[in-house]
Order: sequence, then C-alpha cells, then structure tokens
Amino acid sequence: MFTLHDYLPSQNGWKVRVLLGLLDMPYRSRIVSIFEGESRAEAFLKLNPVGAIPVLELDDGRAIAESNAILTFLSEGTRFLPSDHYRRAKVMQWLFFEQYHVEPVIGSLRFWTLTGRLERNQSMVAGKREAAARALAAIDRGLSDNLFLVGQQLTIADIAVYAYSHRVEDCGFSLAAYPAFVAWSERVRDAIGADYPVYPYSIDPHSDAGAVL
Repeated sequence: MFTLHDYLPSQNGWKVRVLLGLLDMPYRSRIVSIFEGESRAEAFLKLNPVGAIPVLELDDGRAIAESNAILTFLSEGTRFLPSDHYRRAKVMQWLFFEQYHVEPVIGSLRFWTLTGRLERNQSMVAGKREAAARALAAIDRGLSDNLFLVGQQLTIADIAVYAYSHRVEDCGFSLAAYPAFVAWSERVRDAIGADYPVYPYSIDPHSDAGAVL
C-alpha cells in the first residue's frame, strides 16, 4: 500500500488525493507538520531532498516527490493519461505549464492572502497578479476547442491545473473575463465530484491563518 506524505491545506497534496480517489487506490496518509519544520528533518529529506510535500512512498520504501510526477506515475495505463504520443505530450505541456505559471503564482498569492502574509510580500504582489492574469488567459484560450485541456475527457492535466487555478477567487480575482475557464472549472468540478474538500490553512494552528480566516 502507498503512503502519501501530505499536508491537508496544500493543493499539491489535494491533486494526489483526488487521483488516488478517482482510481480507487487505497493508501495511508501521513500528515507532515510543515510549519513546525518536519519537512526539513533528516528523515523526511531522505524521502524528498527538496523538503516539500507531497511525497508518495511505495511499499518497498522508494519515494516519488513533485505532485505532477506522482500524478504521472499513478495514472500510467489509466484513462487519465493518454497512450497516444501527441496527446500524452500535450498532457505534459499542461503539467509543466502548471508548475511554472500556476502553482508558484496563484498558489503564492493565495497562501499570502489566506495567512496574512500579503503585506510582507507587497513588493511581489503586482507582478504575481499580472502573471496570474496571463495564466488564466492562457488557460481560457487553450479551452477554445475542447471540453478539457487535452481533448474531450478529464486527464491529469485538468486535475493539476484546476488544483490552484480554481481557487484564484481566494486572491480577489474576478473571472468574468474568462468564460471558457469558468465553464471548464465547472466540468472538472463535476467530473471529480464532491469527495475532495479544500482545507483552509486555519486547520493548522502554526500557519498564522487564524487572523484572516
């Protein structure tokens, strides 16, 4: 059985929980105390030298880090990862896009906003907001001819991109200018179902989120 080293408020962890659930794969969950420094402890760094969650530990002790690498590993041979070379490459295109244009932009803005850290990072906020708007526009354009990011059915590309992008309103964004994005978000939400809650940072007493949530 897999062990998922996780932190519940993380949308990177959320992605993996969603796919494990959709694939009906049993797993153990081990919560890592991020704000108490557990991810920097020697034992965890042996699993992931970067010291970040999520990490999927296999039953033989081997470990895979980086959420989109985990998604790719889990989805091999399933409907969530196309076997066709072109469509598979398009999935990878969106996975790389997500880690460069979505997670470090919308993810950071959301974290700062929801944990009271926006002011201390004020010098970076305008640039992040501009980059987030560009990312939303790119997703919107990418959906002009498809129901999902790669064709007409849900893939790990949708799960990955949706994880942080569908929380962009937490950062104060209006989605009126992105109708294709909104429609896609609703399709992804419906395809995933309601069994995968988004956890607030306030569930962690060490996150400093209590002041804003």
